[in-house]
Amino acid sequence: MSDKSISDDAAASVQAIRPIALMVASSGLLTINDAIIKWLAQTYPVGQVMSLRGALVIVILVTWAIARRHTSALRVYNWRLQLTRGGLMSLSTFLFVTALTLMPLADAIAITFAGPILATALAALLLREPVGWRRWSAVAIGFTGVVLMMRPTPELIRLAAIVPLLAALMGAFRDIVTRKMGTGGESTLAILLISTSVVTLVGLLTVPFGWAPVGPLNLALFAGSALLVGFAQGLMIESFRLGEVGLVAPFKYASLVWAVVLGLLVWRDLPGPWTWTGATLVV
Repeated sequence: MSDKSISDDAAASVQAIRPIALMVASSGLLTINDAIIKWLAQTYPVGQVMSLRGALVIVILVTWAIARRHTSALRVYNWRLQLTRGGLMSLSTFLFVTALTLMPLADAIAITFAGPILATALAALLLREPVGWRRWSAVAIGFTGVVLMMRPTPELIRLAAIVPLLAALMGAFRDIVTRKMGTGGESTLAILLISTSVVTLVGLLTVPFGWAPVGPLNLALFAGSALLVGFAQGLMIESFRLGEVGLVAPFKYASLVWAVVLGLLVWRDLPGPWTWTGATLVV
């Protein structure tokens, strides 16, 4: 191998570190946020959780843009993709928050590990990203792990496990759209603002079904969740802007460690043997 080839490989490795680091950081923050949301979803309807958190994220984003004089970054170039991502994010958020009310935190997050697997496959089909036999083999093994985490029974699968799996599918499509937008000139701030606005509006549609009053402590938790999810989503968007989906998406798996620790500390939940076995295959 020539010195130039070695130098090129080293440069590529260095360039890959930043998007990977951004995804790992994003996964950690989102897992802490998921723990807060699981706590809030025990008291408030899913739509209310989506809408209140989204509204606070919007306030934070707009305030930051005005304070930093970055309002030009809010300009939208492709409304079709922006609204498509917002719709997919709304579906994935609704399904995932619902999943958190149905099962332990670590189990719900473990099943959504199907997302990076699905995103890798979709990136090859829709974005024409190169996915060799190694990645396709990993997709097959990962899918086996997801089936195990869904805990096969005489009824084939746990019905509750379908909810986070559908959330993972919607999230995979969202990641594909994010990658396409990030390489197409849309700013991270604009992507985050429009998607969050759509999620907030969808949540507002659930007002007729009844919302619960919010006390000061829970309002503080909503605000903390908004800060975490806003920052984490920004990091994730940047990660997909800088790195291929097949490269950075699997690093979402770092969230399992956080999920196990938080589930144990807050709810005394530990994943069962099916989840541990499946998660090991997926990771």
